[in-house]
Amino acid sequence: MVEPIDTTMRLGRRSFLKGSGVAAAAATVAGTMAEEVAHGADAAPPSSGPGAVEITLSVDGKELKSSIEPRVTLLDALRDYLNVTAAKRVCDRGTCGACTVLIDGKSIYACSMLAIEAQGKKITTARGLMKGDELHPIQQIFWEKDASQCGFCTPGFVTACAAVLAKNPKATFEDMKRAVDGNICRCGTYEQMFQVFEQLTGKGA
Repeated sequence: MVEPIDTTMRLGRRSFLKGSGVAAAAATVAGTMAEEVAHGADAAPPSSGPGAVEITLSVDGKELKSSIEPRVTLLDALRDYLNVTAAKRVCDRGTCGACTVLIDGKSIYACSMLAIEAQGKKITTARGLMKGDELHPIQQIFWEKDASQCGFCTPGFVTACAAVLAKNPKATFEDMKRAVDGNICRCGTYEQMFQVFEQLTGKGA
């Protein structure tokens, strides 16, 4: 009499390979964990945060120190940690330009840059353009042409203008318009700003 085959004990090729793969993966994980334990915590790369870290920022010619979390933006660091309020918080999403500052002479949105990234760089706000209590020529013309209302956007426009003129003192009216095309004035003082641009470029002087 022939004994029936016990199909519950049959091991197919697919089952064999699947089981082997799981076993190999488990062995690899176990080996990796053992290696990490053997090397200890010193083998892990150094990290910043999530706790606060000490930073130094060069703002308007002064070295300012604070302890902040690495996730803090330059705008928040300036306003909330260093009491530098010339950069204004409006959209806080990199779309309006009110928080524009100069980083090594280049205009950037302070809300779109981490404070720790600005270390070792020269940060200039609209306040830093002044000489003591004397207005910068661009600020003076903005005042003379009444090119502001609520004033929240004004520092951003001023610093953006300063950046383009520092790079190209012979900038044209169109150059000035392109330089501030990322800045928004919700009060709508664009006509007065165009008068500022005309005077800055000599077109209306």
